[in-house]
Amino acid sequence: MTRNRIIAVVILLAAAFGLQAQWKYIPKNFVMPQHPRILLFAGEEKQIKNNIASDPLWAKLHQAIMDEADTILTLPEQPRTMTGKRLGTAYEFARRIFYCSYAFRMSRDDKYLRKAEKEMLNAATYSDWNPSHFLDVAEATLCMSIGYDWLYDRLSPASRETIVKAILYKGISPTFNSNDAWFLTSKINWNQVCNAGITYGAYAIYDEMPDFAKMLIERSINSIKLPMGEYAPDGAYPEGYSYWSYGTSLNIFYLSALEKIFKTDFGLSEIPGFLKTASYQQQMLGPNNLCFNFSDCGLGGSLSPAMFWFASKLKDPSLLWNEKSHLERGAFSNDRVFPAVMIWGKDISFSDITAPKVNTWVGHGGTPVALMRTSWTNPKAIYLAFKGGTASSSHSHIDVGSFVMDANGERWASDFGSQDYNSLETKGVDLWNMGQNSQRWEVFRYNNFVHNTLTINNELHRVKGFADIQSASSSAYFMNAVSDLSMIFEGQLAKSVRGVAIINGQYVAVRDEIKTLDTETTVRWTMLTTADAKITGSNAIELRKNGKKLKLEVAEPAKVTMKTWPTTPTHDYDSPNPGSVLVGFEVVIPAASEANLIVKLIPQGAKTSTIPPLSQWPSDKK
Repeated sequence: MTRNRIIAVVILLAAAFGLQAQWKYIPKNFVMPQHPRILLFAGEEKQIKNNIASDPLWAKLHQAIMDEADTILTLPEQPRTMTGKRLGTAYEFARRIFYCSYAFRMSRDDKYLRKAEKEMLNAATYSDWNPSHFLDVAEATLCMSIGYDWLYDRLSPASRETIVKAILYKGISPTFNSNDAWFLTSKINWNQVCNAGITYGAYAIYDEMPDFAKMLIERSINSIKLPMGEYAPDGAYPEGYSYWSYGTSLNIFYLSALEKIFKTDFGLSEIPGFLKTASYQQQMLGPNNLCFNFSDCGLGGSLSPAMFWFASKLKDPSLLWNEKSHLERGAFSNDRVFPAVMIWGKDISFSDITAPKVNTWVGHGGTPVALMRTSWTNPKAIYLAFKGGTASSSHSHIDVGSFVMDANGERWASDFGSQDYNSLETKGVDLWNMGQNSQRWEVFRYNNFVHNTLTINNELHRVKGFADIQSASSSAYFMNAVSDLSMIFEGQLAKSVRGVAIINGQYVAVRDEIKTLDTETTVRWTMLTTADAKITGSNAIELRKNGKKLKLEVAEPAKVTMKTWPTTPTHDYDSPNPGSVLVGFEVVIPAASEANLIVKLIPQGAKTSTIPPLSQWPSDKK
């Protein structure tokens, strides 16, 4: 089939689909702005340059991007290369195009223009952008569209034609294959990323195919509502910190361009919970730049361009407290979306950024979390983060009831986070099956045995069980959160309620109140740590790290078996886990009886007190 016939088929399919749906977002008299129309109109570089001239941090940020663009100039174009089932080169050529396009618009130096053009023309030669893993298509289409739009006036007619055809055939066309474009009806980050990329493609080709482009934009508005609804009610992102950085950032790319072009986002940003999610991301980062890395997430915090959009939108510079810290430490990223910081932050002065006023944050929803700290300005502050949720949602581990804890500048209670997907997929692991008996839960890092939670009779949690945060308090003397985990232990326990707290700003307490079924029950309490661990008594383990100490003390029950467990992988596909150990205890609870498990995590020099029953813990709702 010729290319002309391919495009004819695509248009007919799209037209039929659009007529059936009766979408009515775009006004009939709408006139699309001229190029450049995506994110940054002509002449808007001036405000960015003013920031660079007046603020050393903005100048450092800009220079970091320009330096990286200069490095990109020296790199040869990449052949199409697969990494497992992913197009390994898609992310990189997208990054190169965005950086060099930004560098050209800021400097007008043709060397950046020519490099971006070469990268786009090279990507256009690829046989496809890997529609079977549509994130690759989205990444490619988004940055190809930015490059085409930003450099439009300086590209040759031949280059324009080649790039437009690539965007259309390799980017947009596969969205009419339901096997590849399942993202359109999903509620996870794929929807956000893919709709952003394809809609940028629609903006790029609008002049050539306006009706077709309108249909794509209309379709995306309906579709992206699905994952945006997942932020309700409080802004907690179900897939965790790293996927917030991915999904939400691309959602902001989508909203930013939509609002700039149409002067409205058609109410999308007002979807309940969405604008609240900036506080979630901010509070998910501990005082030592380590995030609450539950599920398939990395450990280190990083600057998020999307936070600049939220700070500007909400007129709240304090949302950039962490971002300012990253920049002051020189923690610049080479992430492919990094230049967007300069656009979304162009109306913000770093001198206006102050510390957040709230030390606790609770979010309900698909993955409820409670996040608390004793200070935003003291790097030795205690930080405690706690989660509920379910193991059956996207990217989840069996980690309901788990927590992380920082104190005195160290992370004492840790989480492994993710393992490289390709390392598992290439070994044939059934990684994306979230069922109770899935091979996913045999991956060492993914099951409850290595998380900071309870294990009953050496069994997996019930992966379809769900736990919410049922109460919480922001009291400076007793910050806490409580979650009923009973559904997680269905068939294993009659009741299980866990509370975590920072007491008097000095130490952390974890209290579990459980009731056994009609059989004797073995309960295992575990905590992962990267500290050196030594059992020092019948109820205590001493942790040492970088010359500092923390005591894990079991206040109740009186008789337990203190233990440490190695983190040696159990399969050839598991990642090694050097420098880590599991600490905790086991206890046998009689049949049909109630028991309290009380653990104190005591930094060196802290004073402790008696921990009351969970029913007596303060709650902001009372």
